[in-house]
Amino acid sequence: MKKTDIVLNEVARIDRLQDILDQAVEACPDRAAYLYRKGKNIVSVSFLQFYDEVRALGSALASLGVDEGHIACIGDNSYNWIRTFLTGLLSRGVFVPVDKQLPEGDILNVLNHSETDVVFYAKKFETFFQEKAAELPRVQYFIGFDREEDEGKFLSLKKLLDRGMELYRSGYAVYTSHMRSSDPHALKLLLYTSGTTGKAKGVMLTEDNLVGVVYYGLQVSTIYTTGLSVLPYHHSYEAVTDLLVSLHHHSTLAINESLAAVLKNLQEYHPDYIYLVPAFLEVFYKKIRAGMEEQGKWKTFQKGKKISRALLKVGIDVRRKLFRQVHEIFGGKLIKIVVGGAPLRPDVADFFDTIGITVCNGYGITECSPLVSVNLDYFCDFRTVGVKLPCIDVKIAEPGEDGNGEICVKGKTVMLGYYKDPEETARVLKDGWFHTGDLGNINRYQQISITGRIKNLIVMDNGKNVYPEEIEDYVMNVPYVQENVVSAVKDENGKTCIKVEVFFNADKIKELGKAPTEEEVLADVRSATDVLPSYKRPTVAAIRDTEFPKNSSNKILRQYN
Repeated sequence: MKKTDIVLNEVARIDRLQDILDQAVEACPDRAAYLYRKGKNIVSVSFLQFYDEVRALGSALASLGVDEGHIACIGDNSYNWIRTFLTGLLSRGVFVPVDKQLPEGDILNVLNHSETDVVFYAKKFETFFQEKAAELPRVQYFIGFDREEDEGKFLSLKKLLDRGMELYRSGYAVYTSHMRSSDPHALKLLLYTSGTTGKAKGVMLTEDNLVGVVYYGLQVSTIYTTGLSVLPYHHSYEAVTDLLVSLHHHSTLAINESLAAVLKNLQEYHPDYIYLVPAFLEVFYKKIRAGMEEQGKWKTFQKGKKISRALLKVGIDVRRKLFRQVHEIFGGKLIKIVVGGAPLRPDVADFFDTIGITVCNGYGITECSPLVSVNLDYFCDFRTVGVKLPCIDVKIAEPGEDGNGEICVKGKTVMLGYYKDPEETARVLKDGWFHTGDLGNINRYQQISITGRIKNLIVMDNGKNVYPEEIEDYVMNVPYVQENVVSAVKDENGKTCIKVEVFFNADKIKELGKAPTEEEVLADVRSATDVLPSYKRPTVAAIRDTEFPKNSSNKILRQYN
């Protein structure tokens, strides 16, 4: 494939976010937009019902005089969260999603720093906001998803929605009249990044940014009829590339109950696509493989793999039939898994490819709304993160001998900057180019590969570059390793060498009957990394008693000392 060979999907044109809802209601008003469990029942919400409820909630906010303000939301994934999200995006104001796992002090800081005027919240935050309301002087209203009654600043969402529906149906148009006249290049979505250094920054995204991701993202990688929504909604990955993209594609989105219920919900809703992070795939893979090995079926699976690969070469695809039992674990209809947010282990991706489920790897960063690249549907190479969106330019700044340099992005999806932080904005935005801090390269097929982060790069004494993430990927092939971090240390002679620090998987250690020593760990790590050049192979090993500290995105805080 050459650059000129890239064929894009046809996608209905949108210029404003309102177009997404308008087109959905015109095309399929009675189709289920969302499915979610309420008690023992599955609730179905049609596109038309969702459309009306968004306008009703927006009308209610307009009647309170806060639809031009900053509208925050905090809580677990829910239909209430999605409805609030779209209401905020289509308002004259700014939507501020807040990470529900933040410490209380950080929640207060985000709400104050973002200049939030109204907060929507889940039941578990009721006591917190009742006690801390005085520390949020700008907030005019606290709207509880589960409140039954209004009490001063604290309002019931149900009552508010009922009042808004009356206004909307009576012709009240304050909320709806501005939708195509507001500035699409003004701040619309304010996302606070968690990062891996502990310092959160407010990323300013516009309506035009979001429209770019939805419209051009679908041109590169399509989805299907039914999705299972799993990842946290306060992250741009799920909020934009799943919630908004699914809405524009007119797909039905089933809302997952909890992380523990993912497999159950896969079998209950039978989705044909799902957005995940690689960690989920690794868990699925390990459990399925462990089950096969326990039942003595792993060798049979390997034989089936050889047969299916041979048939594929002559244009015959029997994978879904041959591995039907594995497909049933995922609901029986799963076609595609979109992954991003972390490196994808080749053996995990290969397993899903073997059984006939496409793993479509992509790359994004919140500052790019968040999508930069994704694999093409007809040319998917999970060793890369695919090709860039058509609406942006990507360059590799100052590439080294190995072709790796900093990935820089320019175009429609790049943020306005960091909220109230001009110095940090100027540091990463130069001549319109956003400097991602990620290292990578672009191959002859225009596919991007990520090799690591600049701040993690290790430069050896011989001048060679070492990317810790690459080595960590190999170390994860040691069965009893649950987590690991690779870093540089100096030996007694002052020479730079590679150190690996590991945290054990308790179940695997139990199977082994004893915990390996540091010497044994190093031997196993050396074996797992024997395909790498000698200077990349760890020479020092350490064992942790506890998991590595992580941010709210569950990414390891590498600078934890």
